[in-house]
Amino acid sequence: MTARIYRPAKTAMQSGHAKTKEWVLDYEPEEPRVVESLMGWTSSGDMKQQLSLRFATKDEAVAYCERHGIPCQVFEEKPPVRRLQSYADNFAYTRRGAWTH
Repeated sequence: MTARIYRPAKTAMQSGHAKTKEWVLDYEPEEPRVVESLMGWTSSGDMKQQLSLRFATKDEAVAYCERHGIPCQVFEEKPPVRRLQSYADNFAYTRRGAWTH
C-alpha cells in the first residue's frame, strides 16, 4: 500500500496550467485488474485505486502520509525543456535549418 505523491502534468488538450499546481496523492495498485468474461468490463477488488487526494504543497502531502503511517514515494517534477523564441526568429538570417514548407 505505497502512496505516490506527484504534481500532475499538463494534458495535451490543455493550453493553460489548470489542475497542475496542486500535489496529488494516490495509491499503487495492490491487485491486478480482471476482465469479466460475460460483459468484457474491467474490474478490480482494490478500492484504494479510486482514492486520490489533493494538497497545496508537497510538505502537506508527506505530513499526511507520516501522520497516518503510509509509506510514500515522492516524484519531483522535471522542468520543461523548451526554448522560447519569437515568430520573427522563424525568418532570421542566422536560422540553422532551411526555411521551407
